[in-house]
Amino acid sequence: MTDTREKKYTLEDLLPGAHNAVSTCLNVQPGQKLFILADEHSRLISDALLKSANEAGADVKRVILEDYGTRPMTDMPGEILDSLKDYEVAIYCAFPQMNELPTRIQFSRVIEANHIKLAHMVGITERIMCQGMRADYRKVDDVSRRLLNLARQCRTVHVKSLAGTDMIGTFSPKYTWRKTSGIIEEVWSNLPGGEVWTFPDSVDGIFVVDGTVGDYFSAKYGVLSDTPMTLELEGGYLKKASCANKELEREFMEYCHRYQYSDRIGEFAIGTNLAVFEFIGNLLQDEKIPGCHIAFGDPYGSQTGADWSCMTHVDVITRSCDIWIDKEQVMEHGIFVSETLGIDYAYLYEDQSVGF
Repeated sequence: MTDTREKKYTLEDLLPGAHNAVSTCLNVQPGQKLFILADEHSRLISDALLKSANEAGADVKRVILEDYGTRPMTDMPGEILDSLKDYEVAIYCAFPQMNELPTRIQFSRVIEANHIKLAHMVGITERIMCQGMRADYRKVDDVSRRLLNLARQCRTVHVKSLAGTDMIGTFSPKYTWRKTSGIIEEVWSNLPGGEVWTFPDSVDGIFVVDGTVGDYFSAKYGVLSDTPMTLELEGGYLKKASCANKELEREFMEYCHRYQYSDRIGEFAIGTNLAVFEFIGNLLQDEKIPGCHIAFGDPYGSQTGADWSCMTHVDVITRSCDIWIDKEQVMEHGIFVSETLGIDYAYLYEDQSVGF
């Protein structure tokens, strides 16, 4: 298998993933008004998205963040937010920088208020465009629906891992489980897709982060396989973080105490993208690997029904999970239990949609 991490990507390499985003995930129709927000870091990817949108017959506009000011931006430019209101579909295709989460929240609020369908591709890379974005999203959606049907009824989810994760999430029917499978039917979803998630009533136990940490931590620290971080959770809050990398430990604890509720677990999720097999140190794709991740901070109350908010949100991932929804095991060592969910992995051996 070729290691694509050092590959120099071309526009042609990125077009299959871009076509998937525009035509399969967003189902853009001829004449629809599509707004693409990109940055210089992601320009080649946005070139591919722009070309695919034009081929789909969309009325498309692309803007580059750096044309409106210097990065990092602490506020989304008003001109961008005002023009966004005229569009039916949008793509946010930019690389995250420290302290820019408030700008993305501002963008998302305009999206939700105006019922604009959004592909949220924050942190997208050329490599991800040739891996997770080439998934067969009809199959990912089928897996996600099956898991969602179980999760909606559950009271507890128990997660264990080889690295030492042992935690139990408890759930209330007043909070909504969401499916972000890549097929964007509601207001917005991350791409690449592949997860079911909600706001938990509580999470208690030990969570060992031997995968990836979100926000700007991904680019700085990569995959934590050599320096895992152990989190102690109680009553849905972070009580302690321990890591051999003391700089990461300190930064993470500071991030999770920046605002009220920055240390509160706002998301509990199970990844469902069967076409993603390896961690690459980028949360956008890594969190879609079949397994479990949680996030501290904002619970996306407009989607989950949670009645609080926060100006931070940072995900953490544990590897090789065993997962039980109530008493039923749905995953063993990171592989979905076929007998429980009716998932057939056989198609992956012949699936040509994923490029490595």
